[in-house]
Amino acid sequence: MNAMLWQLVQIVLVVALAPLVTGYVRWAKARLNGRRGPAPIQPYRDLYRLLQKEAIVAHSASWIFRAAPYVTFASVWLAACIVPTFTTNMVLAPAADLIALVALLAVGRFWTALAGMDVGTSFGGLGASREMLIASLAEPAMLMVTFSLSLLSGTTAPAQIVAFILAGNVGVEVSLGLALAALVMVALAENGRIPIDNPATHLELTMVHEAMVLEYSGRHLAMIEAAAMIRLTLYIALIATLFAPWGIAQPGAGAAGVVIGMVAFLLKTFSLATTLALFETSIAKMRVFRYADFLGGALLLGLLATIFLYVSEAV
Repeated sequence: MNAMLWQLVQIVLVVALAPLVTGYVRWAKARLNGRRGPAPIQPYRDLYRLLQKEAIVAHSASWIFRAAPYVTFASVWLAACIVPTFTTNMVLAPAADLIALVALLAVGRFWTALAGMDVGTSFGGLGASREMLIASLAEPAMLMVTFSLSLLSGTTAPAQIVAFILAGNVGVEVSLGLALAALVMVALAENGRIPIDNPATHLELTMVHEAMVLEYSGRHLAMIEAAAMIRLTLYIALIATLFAPWGIAQPGAGAAGVVIGMVAFLLKTFSLATTLALFETSIAKMRVFRYADFLGGALLLGLLATIFLYVSEAV
C-alpha cells in the first residue's frame, strides 16, 4: 500500500512541480539579466489560459496532428514517473529501466516531429529535421551513459542504481564524471536550452522545438508546453537521482524518511535549476552547424566513461 501511495504522489508531483521549475528558471534568468521578470508561477497561468481556449486546427492536418500532443504528454509523463525522486519504494520501480526511459522520450520526440511535418509548413519541416539531427546524436549518448551506470551497478533500473550508490559501493570515479558531463549535455539538447536552442525566442534561423509547434493552439498547445516542462524536470530529477541520490528514502524508511527525501529532492531540483539559469546567462547560442560537434562530444564522453569502466572491471 505504501508503494502505491508513493507512486501516486510521484505521478502528481512531477506534473505539479514542472511548471514551477520552468517558471523559476525564467525568473532566475531575468534577475541575472537585471530585469524583474515574470513570477515563477506564471507557467501555471499560461497553461490555464491555454486550456480555456479553443484548439484551432489547419484544414490540411490529419489525425496525427491532433493525437501528437496527447501522445507526447503521456510518454514524457510516464518517463518522469519511473524515475525515483524522493523514494525508491514505488510500484513502478521494479519495472523501471533507463533504456525504456530513452525509448519513451523517443516516442514523444517522434510524434512531435511527425506533427511538425503533418501540416506541411516550411517551419515545421525545418524544426523536425533539426530535431531528428539532435536525436540521432543525443540518444546514443544517453545510451552510453546508461551502459556506464549499468557496468558500475550491474543494472539499468534507477532504483537499484540508487541503492547501489547509497550502499557506499562507489568512490571517486572518473568515469562517473564523464557520464555526468555527457548527461548534462544531452539534457541541454533535449530540452532545447542554450547553447543548442533558445526557448525565449522565435527566430526562424535558430529555433528547433518552437518551429514544430507553431501551428498548435489552445489545449493542444497546453499539452505540448506541459510536456516540455515535464521533460526539463525529468532531466533535472535524473541527474539528481543518478549522480546525487543522497536523501532518497529506501523501502522501510517510513514517513519521516519520505519527507526527508522529498525535501532533499526539492533542494536538489531548485539548486540545479539555479545552475541552469546561471549557465544560460553566461554563454551564447551556438550555430546550427555546430550541433553535431556539441552532441558528438557528449557521445564521446559517454563512450569514454563506458570504456573506462569496462577496462577497470576487467582489471
